[in-house]
Amino acid sequence: MDRPTFLRLADDVIRRVEDWLEDFDPEEVDFTSADGVVKIQFPGNKTYVLNRQTATNQMWYAAGVRAWHYDLDAESGEWRCDKDGHELFQRIGETVSEFLGRSVSVGEA
Repeated sequence: MDRPTFLRLADDVIRRVEDWLEDFDPEEVDFTSADGVVKIQFPGNKTYVLNRQTATNQMWYAAGVRAWHYDLDAESGEWRCDKDGHELFQRIGETVSEFLGRSVSVGEA
């Protein structure tokens, strides 16, 4: 994939997560975003990080001590983990749900 295409697709991922996070009460979940990085911040200084890795054409997501790398699956258009194939937005929803103690998924607060 060429660099402009990757940047456009990665920015789409970032915007989708930002839009989702906007709907949360900032006392529950807050975020900052700059230059291809979204920091998801929780009370108690807990932070998860989603960022684009231009050198590898991947999205990386870290939640606590766990981290995953995602490649774009050209056929489905989904970002899939390079180890076990799970989908990026599903994992973000799972880890945020885990922290909040209630079920949420990317696209809903």
